[in-house]
Amino acid sequence: MAALKQKTDAYFKANNTTPYGNSALIGKSFVIISMFVSLYVWLVFFTPQNAGFALLLSCLFGVSMALIGFNIMHDGSHDSYSSNPKVNTIMAYSLNFLGGDAYFWKQKHVVNHHTYTNVEGMDDDLDAGMFFRFHHGQKKRGFHKFQHIYWVFLYGGLYFMWIISKDTKKFLNQRISPNSPKFKFTVGQRILFVASKIVHLLLFIGLPFYYIKAHTSYSYLQIFFGYFIACFLLGWILSVVFQMAHVVDHTEFVNPTYTNDKEVIENEWAIHQVKTTSDFATDSAFLTWALGGLNFQVEHHLFPRISHVHYPAINKIVRETCAEYGIPFLEHKTFLDAIKSHVKHLKFMGSAPELQPAFAH
Repeated sequence: MAALKQKTDAYFKANNTTPYGNSALIGKSFVIISMFVSLYVWLVFFTPQNAGFALLLSCLFGVSMALIGFNIMHDGSHDSYSSNPKVNTIMAYSLNFLGGDAYFWKQKHVVNHHTYTNVEGMDDDLDAGMFFRFHHGQKKRGFHKFQHIYWVFLYGGLYFMWIISKDTKKFLNQRISPNSPKFKFTVGQRILFVASKIVHLLLFIGLPFYYIKAHTSYSYLQIFFGYFIACFLLGWILSVVFQMAHVVDHTEFVNPTYTNDKEVIENEWAIHQVKTTSDFATDSAFLTWALGGLNFQVEHHLFPRISHVHYPAINKIVRETCAEYGIPFLEHKTFLDAIKSHVKHLKFMGSAPELQPAFAH
């Protein structure tokens, strides 16, 4: 990791730039936020009378929410959007506007996921409910043999599971995952959590119910369906992107042993990140733009506090360093290749036996 950091620092020095976001990120943020606000206003205050067109706009609204998560919230939560901490906080808390909670996300993702990637009981991203089994350390159920088929229909529901069920559990238990320690949750953070959920419901359900019902012929069920479709598509996109980075063929998983309730991971941290993470479709300029560089997942895990706008350049450095030290670098060349790998892994884990010791698949 020392050699990799030295080369990366040299890159920033040679190009006279910083690890934070730049004007391109600010411009992209403006486009995405404009898209989100425009679609909201269009759907709520100028609701199309054509149901099919309204449904299309609802789908685009869900996409705009995903774009905010990938490009704005994510960099903000990692303190990489800007060199100004206040700006990072504002960007991170865009998640609260979308129904989540930035404080929980930071604990769950920035701390747990990035420290204990693919570690059962610590990495909360591996917990997708009883219907999915991602590695040997998780309980096998009979219906898991079909998970490589029904994931297409259920992944969208993971967003609702996240903002309703999982957030509520974290709120009550003050614990991100079963084996993680309790976190501090101040009165102010509790108030913000509850207030954010209320604001989300008012803006996404309350106001649309009131205004659209009063000015159109749409029923309450149709209005709620529009909200459901937007959030379902948002959940599906988020789930697919994050699963393709870690839950694919050849990434390692750890079923840890515990000593005094502390995790035992054999690999050095940087090596662990490379072995549990995979890049995908890094040649696609469109996906790199839309996904906030999350197709460069290896680079993100090695340098989580560097803005995604720098990942394409850092990718070359990481590849060269991995080759120099004989460390396998995992990547799927296209988006479709990554999907196929994920489906293959789901099918394998649907019938694979439960194993208790640490392992690699």
